[in-house]
Amino acid sequence: MINAHKDSFSIRALCAALGEPRASWYRSLKPRAAQPAERRSPRKLSFQEERRVLETLNSERFRDMAPGEIYATLLDEGVYLCSERTMYRILSRHGQNRIRRQSAPREYAKPELLATRSNELWSWDITKLKGPVKWTYYYLYKIMDVFSRYVVGWMVAHRESTDLARELIEESCRKQEILPGTLTVHADNGSSMKSKSLGQLLIDLGVTKTHSRPHVSNDNPFSESAFKTLKYRPGYPGRFGSIEDARWFCREFFAWYNTEHRHSGIAMITPENVHYNTHQEVIEKRIRTLAGAWNHHPERFVKGKPVVKSVPEEVWINKPEDICEKCYEVS
Repeated sequence: MINAHKDSFSIRALCAALGEPRASWYRSLKPRAAQPAERRSPRKLSFQEERRVLETLNSERFRDMAPGEIYATLLDEGVYLCSERTMYRILSRHGQNRIRRQSAPREYAKPELLATRSNELWSWDITKLKGPVKWTYYYLYKIMDVFSRYVVGWMVAHRESTDLARELIEESCRKQEILPGTLTVHADNGSSMKSKSLGQLLIDLGVTKTHSRPHVSNDNPFSESAFKTLKYRPGYPGRFGSIEDARWFCREFFAWYNTEHRHSGIAMITPENVHYNTHQEVIEKRIRTLAGAWNHHPERFVKGKPVVKSVPEEVWINKPEDICEKCYEVS
């Protein structure tokens, strides 16, 4: 505010000297108008009413229900607290518009599964195969023996279905002559894998079931690896013109995979040889061949007499850490 005496300086000269507009001076002399009082909407809930609504929403009865369901339930009981939209506003103001129950995250046990022979542990999964146009898919079901990597059953269907999965598993168990209490079937957490009807079938067959942890692909590595081999196989079309094309390709692929593909996880022997326990003949032939090469030119083997790899005696899904530590200490 500029204070000046009329007899000493003029308002114009003083404002010019200070670089201030005269309007600011005259405006400062006028009394300020009183600010209008804030108007309260007659529809707004009081503090006590809003607190009651929040307590109701967070009560043990309603904390797992959506506001719309709570609103309808209260109306059925003759109670009206506020509108459904107001419930959402109250939750949003208190940062509770997503999850209201403060519960500890669920702990999932890591599956630790061991296979020491064929038809002791199977892994199954479903993958999508692209159809002729965008957003169209066919579904490939595949069951693999973990010990031998032998694909014991597969099918290509138009949809993912619990009934189809039941048929495939039941037929595969029949073909492999699975006895009750001798097989474990491992799968992901999809709806088809965890359905009650499939679980009941496995109980009837005397088959144990296990599941991967949610969002942990390493818990089902053998099925994932086989799907990758299929989709990176030379000649894989990327898209299939029809479901018959997809079935034809898979028929050729799995015939090759089981009988011709030398798998790195089983000493470069075919899954069929390992699954039906004929792999020892292959190993003995390799030993004889390398022994002959050693006898003729031992100087060519700079690391000494060649050793033929054998098929692993055990295959794990998530080998326990204590066993891994013992193996490391022994070695």
